[in-house]
Amino acid sequence: MKNNLANDPSPYLQQHKDNPVHWQTWCAETLLLAKTQKKPIILSIGYASCHWCHVMAHESFEDNDTAELMNKHFINIKVDREERPDIDFVFQSAYQLFNQSGGGWPLTIFLDENGVPFIAGTYFPIISKNGMPSFKEILNKVNTAYQEQRDKIILQKDLIKSSLNLKKNSVVNQDLESILDSIISNLDKENGGYKGAPKFPTFNIFDTFLYFYNKTKKNKFIEPVKLFLKKLCAQGIYDQTEGGISRYTVDENWLIPHFEKMLYDNAQFVSLLSKYSKINSDEYFKNKIIQTINFFNSNFIKDNLLGTAYDADSEGEEGKYYIYTFDEIKHIIDVEKYFDVTPEGNWEGKIILKEIGIAPKSIIQELNIIRKKKTKPFFDDKIQLDLNCLWVSSLINAHSVLANKGYLKQAEKLFNQIEKRFMTQDLFHCNFKNVVFLEDYAYIINCLIDLFDATLNIKYKLKATDLTKLAVSKFYIKEKNIFQKNIFNKNDLFYDPIDISDNSIPNGNSIMLLNFARLGFIDEAKKLAQSLNGYLNVYKSFMTSSIKSIDYFNQITDRKNCNHEGCPT
Repeated sequence: MKNNLANDPSPYLQQHKDNPVHWQTWCAETLLLAKTQKKPIILSIGYASCHWCHVMAHESFEDNDTAELMNKHFINIKVDREERPDIDFVFQSAYQLFNQSGGGWPLTIFLDENGVPFIAGTYFPIISKNGMPSFKEILNKVNTAYQEQRDKIILQKDLIKSSLNLKKNSVVNQDLESILDSIISNLDKENGGYKGAPKFPTFNIFDTFLYFYNKTKKNKFIEPVKLFLKKLCAQGIYDQTEGGISRYTVDENWLIPHFEKMLYDNAQFVSLLSKYSKINSDEYFKNKIIQTINFFNSNFIKDNLLGTAYDADSEGEEGKYYIYTFDEIKHIIDVEKYFDVTPEGNWEGKIILKEIGIAPKSIIQELNIIRKKKTKPFFDDKIQLDLNCLWVSSLINAHSVLANKGYLKQAEKLFNQIEKRFMTQDLFHCNFKNVVFLEDYAYIINCLIDLFDATLNIKYKLKATDLTKLAVSKFYIKEKNIFQKNIFNKNDLFYDPIDISDNSIPNGNSIMLLNFARLGFIDEAKKLAQSLNGYLNVYKSFMTSSIKSIDYFNQITDRKNCNHEGCPT
């Protein structure tokens, strides 16, 4: 056996093609190999811009001794979580079940020879430290356990499947506002977002707040959005030089980012800024919208569509491209009036730009001149259907507050490219023509409805209607009145992935409920709304976008004058 990643188009898998580990892709042949050889599987899931994925790769997967252990005792599979979000969803769920805590990347899962998980971890160091065993220790212990207890491990399948099944009750209607009140009580009243660190910008929560503000005009819904956006735009999570936000910060003040820049975060950032600016027009926020869109138009385009992400690291150092030294910028006149600039710096002796005033364009230009001399981080140019459609919707939202910027024309032009690449035959997610997910259908339908609403061109609505019928035929489980994440008759996992939780983007079932309601699929919407209500009573803290979708459906069935952004009182 050898490393088999050389021909895979994923940028993440390409980063591992020269590892001494005999990596295989997730496919029927690899799974059959494990079963035939009666070997457990190491499943390693990550993505190209993931910092800790790089760390574990350099420490362990490039180490010959570690690779020898892996190759001798295991079938080793590498998966790009953005190419196969269904695999990532199922095994992140298994991690949470086994460890009773959130997962992350790299995800390191040990599966039995039938592809069923029995041990789950994330990053393992090359040597034992901070109470964590070394990866080689883990490999030896798992191998021993599997040799000695193989039959018992294999028999756990039904128990694991039943434990992963989503719980549901018979609640049909409930007080949705009270759920949001509970969320509001857990927000950081000083810094915005959730309390504590690390701090992620959970846009779906604040989008739902804006919907309920538009419906009720209650300040308790809009004030958290205003604080959240102000803090994001001024702190280090926002790239003050070029625009756009990083994935998250390691501190509670939004200052110290984990510097990777993702399309999905920034699409939602632009949309939320735009929706807020429709309520409270603010030139400061509008300028952030313009700067962020300009950055993506200049830096994310691949084959006339948008790639996925920029790495956090460059030249082997996290954040090197984005931070400054005092000596680099001290010559810029008055820079300290607009940014937190001191000789001591604000992060490890370096400077992460934190806004303390609105800088003139001349200063931003000088900061850009300095940055352009640096080596750019790696760009994951993988083109994903759902995320490009999310960006189309973001441009349409931006057009609603910046009508003179040509964003609607950009949105239509981008959709034309989506049609050429993804819609000549069956839809597909990314690189493989036979792989597609619920979110791809949900978000293309959603952006088509947005295009129709913005242009009144009936062709968009007709396409959205056709694709909605197709989504039902491929993903909808009638017995459960819910959509499955992958095509239900093409599932190659041990477990059927039904996902009702928001993650990096709002959940596909939630978006499909909005789509049903906006297109007039009322019977279908009613069944899905009732189903999501049943899950909501159990998983309410993970289903904020569904609260908005359920309420919107309830309002239009009551014949209220509503749209998906709210219902005027």
